[in-house]
Amino acid sequence: MSESPQGTAVRTPGPVAPRGRRGRRAVDVPDLVARARDGEARAVARLISLVEDASPVLREVAAALAPHTGHAQVLGLTGSPGVGKSTTTTALVRALRAAGKRVGVLAVDPSSPFSGGALLGDRVRMQDHAGDPGVYIRSMASRGHLGGLAWATPQALRVLDAAGCDVVLVETVGVGQSELEIASLADTTLVLLAPGMGDGIQAAKAGILEVADVLVVNKADRDGADSTVRDLRYAQSLGGRHAGAGVWKPPICRTVASRDEGVDRVLERIEEHHRWLTGTGEGARRRAERAAREIEAIALAGLRARMGEVRGSAALAALAGEVVAGQTDPYRAADRLLASL
Repeated sequence: MSESPQGTAVRTPGPVAPRGRRGRRAVDVPDLVARARDGEARAVARLISLVEDASPVLREVAAALAPHTGHAQVLGLTGSPGVGKSTTTTALVRALRAAGKRVGVLAVDPSSPFSGGALLGDRVRMQDHAGDPGVYIRSMASRGHLGGLAWATPQALRVLDAAGCDVVLVETVGVGQSELEIASLADTTLVLLAPGMGDGIQAAKAGILEVADVLVVNKADRDGADSTVRDLRYAQSLGGRHAGAGVWKPPICRTVASRDEGVDRVLERIEEHHRWLTGTGEGARRRAERAAREIEAIALAGLRARMGEVRGSAALAALAGEVVAGQTDPYRAADRLLASL
């Protein structure tokens, strides 16, 4: 982890410690949370590291953060590789800072096959904000987690929320046809597309239009931008989740993020969506669903860990013997095993 004196933190490549190793040294969680709330970048970085490493003090961290969360507006940015997600993120951060917002960025990158850490090619484009004390940037390795996010992203989001960020931007790994997890995490999901990449058709096929709250055609100064917009409008006309009465219909914005063109219009649409979420109660519903998913994921992880403990046990061996002998079936055996847990 390297941090500028002003507070922006960016993970640097290096060996990844086994989960839990960092948590073995003494951690004063209340002091760490207090310093993070005061805007100390090193404290924020330490808390996110504890989250990523599944530290033994993770439960204590979560309990200490809970009273201070629920205030940040979460914006998700997703799209296929090459559409300009990092450039757009940088432009949005610049505009949000001009509006006086404190901003956090969680940028999920593919994992290095050697170290397991995040590959930082895209983070180079965000160095414009490295000296800004009102911006915190953190790269997170996906570590093989599917869905375009890292497994620790929801908990890292809570850290930035508690640390006083008004807006947190979550930039995903380049999505394919199933990596749509960001939609369950963000209040507003921006789906980025670019001309000449067949993204209009791919978006319709992959179901990306179903999760988009704002559609952004970036690099709109290129040939084919009009065609991409037409493809998106046609796909929207076919129906789907956004076709009912009173539901939000994702607007289509054109941007040239490298020149900050169209970014203000995107922010206007984000604010319109925020008002719609608040006015309809959809925002509260989404946050409740997000919390339910997080609880479910933690419970399933705990169950998997306990299931790992029974592998090779006498109880499992006895049940397997009964199945082989025809004395019971695998479903009843599984029910008995779960009951024993």
